[in-house]
Amino acid sequence: MEKVSARLSKLAVSATLAMTAKSRELKAQGFDVVNLSIGEPDFNTPDYVKEAAKKAIDDNITHYPPVPGFPELRKAVSEKFKRENNLEFSPDQIVVSAGAKHSIINVFLSVLDPGDEVIVPAPYWVSYVEMIKLGEAETVVVPCSIEQDFKITPQQLEDAITDKTRAMIFSSPSNPTGSLYSKEELAGLVSVLKKYPRIIIISDEIYEHINFVGEHQSIAAFNEIKDQVVVVNGVSKGYAMTGWRIGYIGAPLWIAKACTKLQGQFTSAACSIAQKAAEAAINAGNAACKEMTQVFKTRRDLVLKLVKDIPGFRTNTPQGAFYIFPDVTEIFGKSYKDKTINNSDDLAMYLLEQANVATVAGSAFGSPDCLRLSYAASEEELIKAFNRIKEAIELLR
Repeated sequence: MEKVSARLSKLAVSATLAMTAKSRELKAQGFDVVNLSIGEPDFNTPDYVKEAAKKAIDDNITHYPPVPGFPELRKAVSEKFKRENNLEFSPDQIVVSAGAKHSIINVFLSVLDPGDEVIVPAPYWVSYVEMIKLGEAETVVVPCSIEQDFKITPQQLEDAITDKTRAMIFSSPSNPTGSLYSKEELAGLVSVLKKYPRIIIISDEIYEHINFVGEHQSIAAFNEIKDQVVVVNGVSKGYAMTGWRIGYIGAPLWIAKACTKLQGQFTSAACSIAQKAAEAAINAGNAACKEMTQVFKTRRDLVLKLVKDIPGFRTNTPQGAFYIFPDVTEIFGKSYKDKTINNSDDLAMYLLEQANVATVAGSAFGSPDCLRLSYAASEEELIKAFNRIKEAIELLR
């Protein structure tokens, strides 16, 4: 009898990965699809990182590493936190995992019990809610509109807290919106959270280096709550190392130990070669990150100019990451031939079929009024994609 577990049955398929797979299928069939659904830099990994990996192979760094990561890598991460973020995490507070996604599920499974609640501002990254399900906890979604730049306010946070609240998770810079929290905005949240020392704050900072407005701000920098904060980061986005699968946390020691215990039974350590590549990336500084970020900023400005010409797309100005997240409610109810756009899922499918452009419906991110489009693509591809989208939208009546 074919029967998967109830645990698995509750999980949704990742909408971003599903749309990416669909666009790849269409490309394989000969369709000229522009894929704006994937959250991946379109740059290659820097050469000095690849050289470090080759050297690790030649040096036979091919045996089991320690579960939380090589000491040299954890030391590099600890020094990075101090150097770039003014955060004090000792190497034994660092746990290296197979990507930031792995890091986040480690934390959830280490601190959540059935009946616990986790506050998740929406829009949120697609996997947060599904991971909370795996932790047998409840998600408390707090909708944040485009008018508030998709960011939770201190009052919204206070209103969401109950005696069951165990954790809060958010990303800055944000996937899917590109919004990021200023020091002042984070201080407002801290003024609430410091009253509740039982609440674990998970700060997803994987897009840290793709920041268009200056110095990255981390909620972990506030002394009042530093013992409550887990910082999640990795090398995937800033260093164009998505396939190397290296993420990490800086956490209170008890959480780091718990994640190491869990990881020891699930996966053991992350890949030894990838760890050595990550060590080289982190120790070399951020010159490569800054070059890529400047390209992303140029693309952002291009996309914001192009999107102004598309009827019914209302967007904010993203300050980081590589996404725009327009509100598309003005399009709902319109039709072309036998296609009616009732929601963002309909719109994403319409654009894939009519315009051969892959996007992701906002419903996957807890914001069904919106659509996520990645600009991790060449300017030529972006111009082609947004012209196609404009033409397809103008057909709707």
